[in-house]
Amino acid sequence: MDEGKSLPALSSYRWVILAVLSLMTMTSSYVQFQISALAIRIIPQLQITPAQFSSLLMAPMLVAVFLSIPGGTLGDKFGPKKVVATGFVVSIIGAFGRLYAHSYGTMMLALLMFGVYMSLGNANSTKILGTWFKQDTGIAMGIWFACGTVGTTLSQITGAYFPTVQSAYMFSSVLLVVIACLWLILVKDTPKGEVMPKHESVTKYFGVAARSKRVWLLCICGGIVSAASMSFIGTLPQILVNAKGVNPRLAGVMTSCASIGALFGSMVGPAIIRKLHRAKPFMLFAVILSGIMIFMNTQLPGSLIMMANLAIGGLFGSMTGPVLKGMTIQLPEIGQKYAGSAGGIGGTVSMLLSYVVPVSISAIAGHNPVMTIGLQALLHVSAVIFILLLPDANHVK
Repeated sequence: MDEGKSLPALSSYRWVILAVLSLMTMTSSYVQFQISALAIRIIPQLQITPAQFSSLLMAPMLVAVFLSIPGGTLGDKFGPKKVVATGFVVSIIGAFGRLYAHSYGTMMLALLMFGVYMSLGNANSTKILGTWFKQDTGIAMGIWFACGTVGTTLSQITGAYFPTVQSAYMFSSVLLVVIACLWLILVKDTPKGEVMPKHESVTKYFGVAARSKRVWLLCICGGIVSAASMSFIGTLPQILVNAKGVNPRLAGVMTSCASIGALFGSMVGPAIIRKLHRAKPFMLFAVILSGIMIFMNTQLPGSLIMMANLAIGGLFGSMTGPVLKGMTIQLPEIGQKYAGSAGGIGGTVSMLLSYVVPVSISAIAGHNPVMTIGLQALLHVSAVIFILLLPDANHVK
């Protein structure tokens, strides 16, 4: 944004919008990563392989491959509130459906249904936050990202304390109903005095976004970072228990160190990057450093040193994600009008990578912890290629 231009005034109600979206992504992550936190009970209960476990962990994201683009374009046309509200209905049925899922197939179906509102909400998140926060979209996106990490952290910490898997599922399902009510009551598509852009055809919204090469680069880059992170966090508790002999409860706490680091990185990263003249050098440094620290976990014992490494790696590894996602609405060819459609493309590409890549890593590495973490680290570092090809986050033209 040019320094000479006056910044638009922001509605104070934007904090209510951000609070609801943050609680929403927190709940999404909590429900999804219950599978990881309860893995040592779920895997023998369902009698599944490592690859099947990874597919269940990523199941809520798989549905995003199919729903993100239509969800984003419909959000541009009808407004995000109506679109996401519809998704809540299906997701609540899926969340409660886990209580009756006693096989791999039925659990997969329940988690796919749960992923519907996640997909629609993620596809429209840039549009919603960009509409309400405008020049502060990056900061708001960082808080939104951080709250997703809070959900993951809480899931890892609390998972071992539920007396049964069923009680854990019931708690998170009721929580989802509460979040749905908050969405219906509190969320508005635009600030008072603003109106949604004039409706165009769904194909027009999608076509404008799909023709932007930079949208695709952002989508692939974001998908790679997300895939590496999801795979690492999802498999770490098992590796700590099986390969390093860590107590299951301690394994959850250790895994949460990476999530806690990511929590702070998501919040401070966009603020730091925004103050720099050039964002790209710092973003490249953060991605490379976090990739190295991911691999270092193969050499460290399950101790305080490893916990510190996980926290620092999570801190730097999460700094670029909110900035990359927030860049979409800054692109002149996209702006607020087509942000939903661009977000839909981002959801499809990034979620496809986030689903396929971790499952592939599990299939290739099997029970080999060094190979598993090594592939996750290599994938994370490969994001630098796309960051080099993208415009500088502080000078998008």
